[in-house]
Amino acid sequence: MHDAPADGSPRHRPVRSYVLRAGRMGSGQQRALADLGPDFLIPFRPEPLQPAAVFGRQAPLVLEIGFGMGGATAAIAAARPQDDFLGVEVHEPGVGALLKRIGEQGLTNLRIVRHDAVEVLQQMIAPGTLAAVHVFFPDPWPKKRHHKRRLIQPPLVALIASRLAPGGVLHCATDWEPYAEQMLHVLSQEPLLRNTAAGYAARPDYRPLTKFEARGLRLGHPVRDLVFNRTS
Repeated sequence: MHDAPADGSPRHRPVRSYVLRAGRMGSGQQRALADLGPDFLIPFRPEPLQPAAVFGRQAPLVLEIGFGMGGATAAIAAARPQDDFLGVEVHEPGVGALLKRIGEQGLTNLRIVRHDAVEVLQQMIAPGTLAAVHVFFPDPWPKKRHHKRRLIQPPLVALIASRLAPGGVLHCATDWEPYAEQMLHVLSQEPLLRNTAAGYAARPDYRPLTKFEARGLRLGHPVRDLVFNRTS
């Protein structure tokens, strides 16, 4: 049964971009969280982020939703020092792991918000300010009754599109073919977005081969990249 307020009205549950799962923090992740968190973790605040103040410069800003353990995020940030990156993740072990990579690789163009990506986009990102949004290998929720939990749905795609600057990029990737088909349909229906390919795109050079991709390839799952541009 669902709890309800004392007045008997139904309880409103906000849409979330994640399902919180338990995870254990390793000692290195814990140290990184304690030592590097104050410098590289940005607290969630319901007000527009000022990227120039956060990064100390003016540069294109790329937001990644759900970076997992942060391997691909750190690799992309290291390969593109001219761009700034904001990773949004709720799972503490992943946050700790990415902070550890930041310290090991001396990355200065990467910050993290540990919060729901929907609220970050709604309240911390001003319209038309992002150079790109990355969504790599989100949970496919393969059972039909769970499809409503999939991240790539029309309301979120419309929100992302509104935060992209003209010409900005929404890049999604998945190794689950039915989810790729849904992504292609949903993204193609968003009027502010235009597909850069005739269907699925080739993997851009900047996206490294991730462990999820390698696993999918071993299982015989085709990996699909979808790269859409914000129209002017």
